Amino acid sequence: MLAIAASLMPLVLAAGPAPHAGRWDHPDVASGSAGRYFQITVVDEQTGRGVPLVELRTVHDIRCYTDSSGIVAFHEPGLMGRKVFFHVASHGYELPKDGFGYRGRAIRVAEGGSVRLKIRRINVAERLYRVTGAGIYRDSILVGHAVPVRRPVINGLVLGSDSVVNAVFRGRIYWFWGDTNRPGYPLGNFHVPGATSRLPKDGGLDPELGVNLEYFLDDRGFAKETARMPGEGPTWINGLVTLRDAGGRERLFAAYVKVRKFLEVYQRGLVELDDAKKQFVKVTEFAVDAPAYPYGHPFKHTEGGVEYVYFADPYPLVRARATVEDVKRISRYEAFTCLKEGTRLKDARFDRGPGGRVRYAWKKNTPPVGPKEQARLIKAGKLTAAEALLHLKDVETGRPVTAHRGTVYWNSYRRRWVMITVQVGGDRSFLGEVWYAEADTPTGPWVYARRIITHRKYSFYNPKHHPMFDKDGGRVIFLEGTYTNTFSGNPDRTPRYNYNQVLYKLDLSDERLALPVAVYRLSDGNVPDRFGTVHRAGPPRKGRPIAFFALDRPRKGAAAVYQHPLKAGHAALKLSAPPQAASDAKPAALFYGLPVDARQPPPETMPLYEFVHKDGARRAYSTDPSLKTAGYTRAEQPVCRVWRNPMTGAKR
Repeated sequence: MLAIAASLMPLVLAAGPAPHAGRWDHPDVASGSAGRYFQITVVDEQTGRGVPLVELRTVHDIRCYTDSSGIVAFHEPGLMGRKVFFHVASHGYELPKDGFGYRGRAIRVAEGGSVRLKIRRINVAERLYRVTGAGIYRDSILVGHAVPVRRPVINGLVLGSDSVVNAVFRGRIYWFWGDTNRPGYPLGNFHVPGATSRLPKDGGLDPELGVNLEYFLDDRGFAKETARMPGEGPTWINGLVTLRDAGGRERLFAAYVKVRKFLEVYQRGLVELDDAKKQFVKVTEFAVDAPAYPYGHPFKHTEGGVEYVYFADPYPLVRARATVEDVKRISRYEAFTCLKEGTRLKDARFDRGPGGRVRYAWKKNTPPVGPKEQARLIKAGKLTAAEALLHLKDVETGRPVTAHRGTVYWNSYRRRWVMITVQVGGDRSFLGEVWYAEADTPTGPWVYARRIITHRKYSFYNPKHHPMFDKDGGRVIFLEGTYTNTFSGNPDRTPRYNYNQVLYKLDLSDERLALPVAVYRLSDGNVPDRFGTVHRAGPPRKGRPIAFFALDRPRKGAAAVYQHPLKAGHAALKLSAPPQAASDAKPAALFYGLPVDARQPPPETMPLYEFVHKDGARRAYSTDPSLKTAGYTRAEQPVCRVWRNPMTGAKR
């Protein structure tokens, strides 16, 4: 699955109160041995749930890590019955410092005893559990704590797995991974292991608890190869998509690549799963230098009455009609691009309209301009920043966020497309910072993002949102990624977790995820006097210019902007209480902005100025303080602060 590495990876876990009554009797644990251990349970102080992947380190550097229940089973000869200090640390979580600056606790440990530690979550997302690898519930088993999954210590002889792809196919979830480690030798499965699980609505576990993976096994009980394609080097797959053929039968396809040396892709093509044999069969081979091809994590979306498969990783800039024949034929793929149709990136020939304005559109036989390509074109002076399509940035600092891999899916709760992506070159980790963003369409505008997961000097790459797990109408979503020291520069591998998949939960109602969205100019004339977000603009939004960005829901420090009626059918924007309405219904806020006198406003915000016509009735609004409109004069006081629109030189 176009993993970024053919190496190792770790995982993360979490769990809390026992999901079942009674203990799990496991053959690897001697009867009655649970009483030997002192149980340390680390819980999220916000939710009370056990936190996986928390390190507890003694003064003489014995290191223990909580399992997916947040439990450490501690037993150390010479220390039992004594007070022991544990340094406590975890990515995205922390204990407060004591008077000497240490984050930890002194605990009297004794056989059969227990203690519960609360840890503060810094991450927006909550870590839940490890999905793959050995020892997922090791410590829970040792202390006799009930666990939610059927195979809590080893499954399919899998010790570690890279980068997940999954899809719902014939009523089950099909999972596939990259390179996978085994107990018997350092070299494992380099040709795509796979498994299935039940959907939560069809008897599968609640995603809050875990996933019961049923691996496809070889005759040794190890996760079997499902996609060995001819040629040297590993086989990786991604672009996993379920399609119906002309007869209405579901079929599962994936893009494959063959890699050699250091991540050199020398072959790519399309494979289809033979469900009876649990084996992928080669369908066709694509030219390695094809301008657009399947990749990443697909989704289906209908535009103009036609259903397409969009391929996102994370930006969905390639698509094909959602038919078996169209996905098979590379000539039918389209890219959303500003290049002239039929040209290549090396040509740097742009599609420009009247006035030289760059135009983005879906084109065949033309490559997309991704983040790296866009950056190179801007640096070379061939494209301006205002003409660029991709502007992802930190909502707090305004610093650019270069998206590396991830997903985009429609979210019913937000009524927008949501992106989960890992940043390349982050300030805390090269590939360990995960971000959340929203947009009105699959192709954007992707601008303001919030960091939701952090790893210090550790990787968490190829994150994948699992939309089949969404809960409460999309309010709660679940995502996982590969936890590994690969590419991090950190030689220290977290035991059991390294090179594995860890799952997180994200509540989209969290006010920290209230991000600025596009506010469109709805005026038909030259005077900018009417505005609305995508839900107010409706279908005619296409072609409407973005005036600025603002919040579409409340959050701390923001205030509602309402449209107040004036005489002769005109209206004024006011950062105030809602206007009086003829009915009991409270008028909806147009958007939410920051007060003009907000302390330390985010650097990407700017005043929204009001301009009053000489007739005293008409109003106009702009972030340009020197707006020239006949008969209008700028008011002394701006309405509020809104967020800058960085895309002023391109047409979508």
